[in-house]
Amino acid sequence: MTVIIYHNPRCSKSRQTLQLLRDRDLEPTIIEYLQTPPDAATLREILRKLDLDARGLMRMKEEAYKANGLGDEELAEDALIAAIVANPVLMERPVVLANGKAALGRPPEDVLEIL
Repeated sequence: MTVIIYHNPRCSKSRQTLQLLRDRDLEPTIIEYLQTPPDAATLREILRKLDLDARGLMRMKEEAYKANGLGDEELAEDALIAAIVANPVLMERPVVLANGKAALGRPPEDVLEIL
C-alpha cells in the first residue's frame, strides 16, 4: 500500500501522525509541503478526497490568512486554492493519502480510517 503524508516536522500532530503510521509498519512517502507545496490540481484532488472545500483545509489563524483578506466570504474557491498554493503555511496538516482516500490527522487516529 502506498501512503503519502503532507507533513510539517515542526507540528506535533504531524509528527504524531507520522509515528502512528510507522507504528503500523507503514513507511509513507513524506512530502514536506512547506518546501514542496501541492500545485492547484493536486490540491483540488486532495480536497475532493477529503470532501472539503478550500476554506475547510485552511489554517485561519495564520498571519497569511489575515494579510491576504482570505476571510472574505465572497472569495471564489479558485482564489482560496491559489492562496494555499502561494502560501502553503495556510494548509492544515497533516494530510494522509492512502487507498484512493485522504484523511486529516487531527486527531492523528483519524487517518486509520483510510488504511
